[in-house]
Amino acid sequence: MHRVTLKIGAEELVLETGRMAKQANGSVFATFGGSAVLATVCCGSKPVEDLDYVPLSVDYNEKYYAAGKIPGGFLKREGRPKDKEILVSRLIDRPMRPLFSKSFKREIQLVPTTISTDMVNPPDVVGMVAASAAVMVSDIPFDGPVGAVRVSYVDDEYVVNPSFEQVDRSHLDIIVAGTLEGITMVEGGAKEVSEEQMIEAIEKARPVITELCNAQLELRKLAGKEKLPLVEVDDSFPLKDEIRKKAYPLLEKACFVKGKFERYAAIRQVVEQFQEEYAEQIADEDQKKFKAVFEDIEQEILRKSIIENKLRVDGRSPTDIRPITVEKDVLPRVHGSALFTRGETQALAITTLGTARDEQIMDDIDGDKREAFMLHYNFPPYSVGETGRLGTGRREIGHGHLAHRALASVLPAKGDFPYTIRVVSEVLESNGSSSMATVCGGSLSLLNAGVPVSKPVAGIAMGMVQEGSDSVILSDILGEEDHLGDMDFKVAGTENGITAFQMDIKVSNVSPEIMKTALAQAKEGRMHILGIMNSLIAEPESELSEYAPRIISFHVDPESIGTLIGPGGKVIKGVNEKFGVETNIENDGSVTIYSRDAKNARDAKDSFLSLLEEPEVGKVYPGVVRRIVDFGAFIEFLPGKEGLCHISKMSKERINKVEDVLELNQEVPVKIIEIDKMGRVNLTTLVDEDIQPRGDRGGSHGRPPRGGDRGGDRGGDRGRGGDRRRH
Repeated sequence: MHRVTLKIGAEELVLETGRMAKQANGSVFATFGGSAVLATVCCGSKPVEDLDYVPLSVDYNEKYYAAGKIPGGFLKREGRPKDKEILVSRLIDRPMRPLFSKSFKREIQLVPTTISTDMVNPPDVVGMVAASAAVMVSDIPFDGPVGAVRVSYVDDEYVVNPSFEQVDRSHLDIIVAGTLEGITMVEGGAKEVSEEQMIEAIEKARPVITELCNAQLELRKLAGKEKLPLVEVDDSFPLKDEIRKKAYPLLEKACFVKGKFERYAAIRQVVEQFQEEYAEQIADEDQKKFKAVFEDIEQEILRKSIIENKLRVDGRSPTDIRPITVEKDVLPRVHGSALFTRGETQALAITTLGTARDEQIMDDIDGDKREAFMLHYNFPPYSVGETGRLGTGRREIGHGHLAHRALASVLPAKGDFPYTIRVVSEVLESNGSSSMATVCGGSLSLLNAGVPVSKPVAGIAMGMVQEGSDSVILSDILGEEDHLGDMDFKVAGTENGITAFQMDIKVSNVSPEIMKTALAQAKEGRMHILGIMNSLIAEPESELSEYAPRIISFHVDPESIGTLIGPGGKVIKGVNEKFGVETNIENDGSVTIYSRDAKNARDAKDSFLSLLEEPEVGKVYPGVVRRIVDFGAFIEFLPGKEGLCHISKMSKERINKVEDVLELNQEVPVKIIEIDKMGRVNLTTLVDEDIQPRGDRGGSHGRPPRGGDRGGDRGGDRGRGGDRRRH
């Protein structure tokens, strides 16, 4: 058994190998505080000759026993990967995949497993380091190591590998990965931080990443296996120079045809032309080499044009953004909708408002919690003109999470807007950054739904082409520029700052100066897009959709909860049935009423409050005759509270029978004239008393239907502590 240690902040990272999972090609047991991850890596026993890519799979998983929990639900074992596990798998995959050689030609599987957590130190970055270390000590060729840390901005200072509690309080939370040469990946969110703060946070990670890489190199010296050989690939192609010379001018013209499919068709025509011309000279085993010639030419043409002429394949300059159109109220019955189109990328975003019962219940090892904001991203095959299966893959989850980060920080607090919010982005067309189109469309749909966001949010995808000391930053990149460029980064934010950031770097190192230039150019692009969005809608609609639910929230003394619920839930069920509402009562006294009708919600609130009201002499109440006796009538003036109206108090004139004046279930205003020592209430209905029923005791919480009255009571303290009681 061998181990290395490294102090990061207040905790010590320990990387150990040789004790667990010894039959894997490589395994490392990593601990940080009370969190522990076992990372293993295995590869296929033989090379697969036809592989021309890296067949890497990363399956990060978390065991419930790590937190001393048993899985919820009917099946008491871990099932399909949760979104969080998929997101961490992507974080591990992205910086490591480029460091494996295509010439290895074997399947590779990385399995980092969280087997202990102290609920203090997040295990995801521990898993990233453990995964890299496992490959380093294995016999699998790898151009690593890779180091990874989380950086947060807490209490006006940057903290590396913060605790869960510090992350919750932070204004910035990013994960940074890199090698000894430099930073290769950044992903995270923020609460409108400046570009300068983002760069400072990334730079804070550099020295720690270097230490992590050195620790892995030390572990490799102690316990590393001899690396397996790469497969020698014969890439010689005798016709390469001849075909290249003839095809270059034809491809140079085809690569600048306007329109995605028109450009693809022009390039394909050139390839097919040469394929036909050289059909008899190209053996079957050389077909891939033949196609690689054209791919290399296309990449060279694109990059050379950008570096030397500052001209992109669609005719734009590096800073130009494609034409943008925005629409709202696209769908008639939804709560909010918007259509965002940028060039050949289009997203239809829909916002739906729900109640607390619609919240997403998160059951994982970090602790149970509820999510009141969801964003779901769909990327159907027709968006790129293809056929295929519909479903939610890792790409959809990753892109949706990035857009979720971008919008989450501008949403109102639950107490100010007690709705569950779901945004769905349907990508209808795609040629470059549908995730950022989702951010823009999602922001517009939230505004259209009347959600009081603090600021509109826009996003933009940036790229870079670098040749030697020359580099060009590209705004609003196409799919080709993403594939053939050297950097892909996405920045989303408001006019005040960044809310989400994602960056993948394909070159060995990018200087802080280049990153500073890129972020400044991204800000210019973001402000341009925000200007177009704001011309359509810059503020939330003043009223919610008539189809959205109505919510009233208020607070009562927790000791009064039993009165509102009643024996066996009789009282609350009665109110719900009478007014057609749903009511949620929490242990801290928070009461939330949901209804499709604002008046019904207000009436239900009045009914609940009246249960807690103490009778008051001289006050007038709307009453209902419940019993008639010879000497008078018992009238219910508050829910569950009755008083006697003597026959002599029913009229100035003498009456013989109560039935001459009142009947059962008749509604009649009454005034309390006396409450005796035994608490008995005496009432009057004398008409010459000019009795008028008491007025409305409350209003609606939230926004009324469009065109309706906007007044209303916003309720008191609406804390969310304790278990809910739903009826």
